[in-house]
Amino acid sequence: MSTTTLPLGTRKAPYVSTLDPEVAKRLATTEYTRVIATFELLGPQDWQHPTDCTGWDVRAMAGHMVGMARMAASLRETVRQQFAAKRRVRRDGGLSIDALTALQVEEHAQLSTAELTQRLRALAPKAVRGRFSTPAFMSNRQIEAQVVAGVEEHWTLGFLLHTILTRDPFMHRIDISQATGVLVAPTADHEGVLVDDVVREWAARHGAPCTLALTGPAGGRWELGEGGEQIQMDAFEFCRAVAGRASAPGLLATEVPF
Repeated sequence: MSTTTLPLGTRKAPYVSTLDPEVAKRLATTEYTRVIATFELLGPQDWQHPTDCTGWDVRAMAGHMVGMARMAASLRETVRQQFAAKRRVRRDGGLSIDALTALQVEEHAQLSTAELTQRLRALAPKAVRGRFSTPAFMSNRQIEAQVVAGVEEHWTLGFLLHTILTRDPFMHRIDISQATGVLVAPTADHEGVLVDDVVREWAARHGAPCTLALTGPAGGRWELGEGGEQIQMDAFEFCRAVAGRASAPGLLATEVPF
């Protein structure tokens, strides 16, 4: 296993995508394909299993994923969902992201599981085009403050479009695998690239020396400074830990947004 040496130092806001745009586009395209394949592998009972996301079974999670792709595919749909979510926040309180995802689940609750799969298959190429056709001057603009680990932080639109909207379905595939045991075989050139990006952001967020060794096809080894924590675990379990899906000690408590 080769070792990647990362520089010490903390990452400063606003958060921007550090992925090459062509790599980010390839990852987005492949991730949607992986999600569709996952849906196709699920049995009738699998859709009813609860997930790590409170209140969501696999079917509800799929509704959110379809809704997010639908939003990414159309500026008009983005505006519609955002306004609907803001109305919910004004009425009920809470966070905008929670209102948005609840809306997405509800709006797709009447679709059959086959229809959810078909809808995502139709939306995926449009979502990729929508996300990666945004002009640079807009991608560099800051969006509404986001809450990570209870703290507000600032992102550019490009960070949301090129990084977060691929991490989100990736993390939900891990959620579905955790709930059902269904997992499309991971590879170094897709999941491995996503994990590497997460590791780099995690390392920059805590800025402390450590050595991280992640196992599995998406894994690798990273060194940050000298000394510090020695962490070894499965690559997907690492993602679950830093996403806040599982309680984790030490530097693993540093959350990364998905």
